Amino acid sequence: MDITIRHSRQDDAEAVKSIYSGKQAVAGTLQLPHVADSLWQERLQKPVPGSYSLVAESGGKVVGHIALYVNQNMRRRHSGYIGMAVLDGHNGQGIGTALMREVIDLAESWLNITRLELTVFSDNISARRLYEKSGFDVEGEARGFAFRDGEFVDALYMARVTEKSIDNGNE
Repeated sequence: MDITIRHSRQDDAEAVKSIYSGKQAVAGTLQLPHVADSLWQERLQKPVPGSYSLVAESGGKVVGHIALYVNQNMRRRHSGYIGMAVLDGHNGQGIGTALMREVIDLAESWLNITRLELTVFSDNISARRLYEKSGFDVEGEARGFAFRDGEFVDALYMARVTEKSIDNGNE
């Protein structure tokens, strides 16, 4: 599969909304079903400071999205938080891997981010495999983390910490 990763544009709002409106994405993220069109238009038009939004294209269609939020607290500027989703029906085709690879390179090679964080629902096995393959480790569990489809579900806190930051802390 030919996958191109690029920065998102305002005209991607409808495609990104479609990604996060999918049944799998709603179940695997903190997004709600049936969000207003203006939500993603606003997010892509007026991003929060320190945020980077990338999309994956395949066959001329946007099929994945990832966002990196660099921590704005001066003492935590070395860290960032990731959120992502792949269009329903396109899972298992390398899209998540390509997005993750690109955002890790952006964070570590260009933004001097040495700690990447994310949360993942405990029952989202495919996402956990992707994150573990990408160097993320489980750091903790949050019981009853979010309400989804009529019940509370647990989540895992995961992080990828580069050796550079570990070594600096021990000098």
